[in-house]
Amino acid sequence: MERQALSILVENTPNVLSHVSGLFSRRGYNIDSISAGVTADPRFTRITIVSSGDELILEQIEKQLAKLEDVVDIKKLENGSSVCRELILIKIRVKNTERQAVISLAEIFKTKIVDVTNDSMMIELIGSQSKLDAFLELLEGYEILELARTGITGLTRGSSDVKMFD
Repeated sequence: MERQALSILVENTPNVLSHVSGLFSRRGYNIDSISAGVTADPRFTRITIVSSGDELILEQIEKQLAKLEDVVDIKKLENGSSVCRELILIKIRVKNTERQAVISLAEIFKTKIVDVTNDSMMIELIGSQSKLDAFLELLEGYEILELARTGITGLTRGSSDVKMFD
């Protein structure tokens, strides 16, 4: 089974996210990750969707998305020709004696410690999905109190395929 990340530029209209996600549910396609936000041009929203399936299913997803009237552009975010990132916030329970070990681990992964209380720490980490997963694996000895992931977002490298609109 392959995974495919798509960067979808859509018109910034009410219900556009519902139309896109509805296509996935109607067709029985799975969404592994989804993120959306307004672009530098407020007329457009960029939606990044990661889905998995065989080659035929991934091809169908792209074709079906292209048929939606709100969709302006679709780009595959491929390794090497794009940059993809995800944000994760992790709140873990820590004792005073464990605090320095967590700080050292956080420094190795270039994270930010964004909140500290008597019994917990909140860590912010931005990076590739594999980097985030590796960090979470190293936290297995700690109790994760809460965890939030944004979903993957990304852009293709360079300026040759940038769409400009008047």
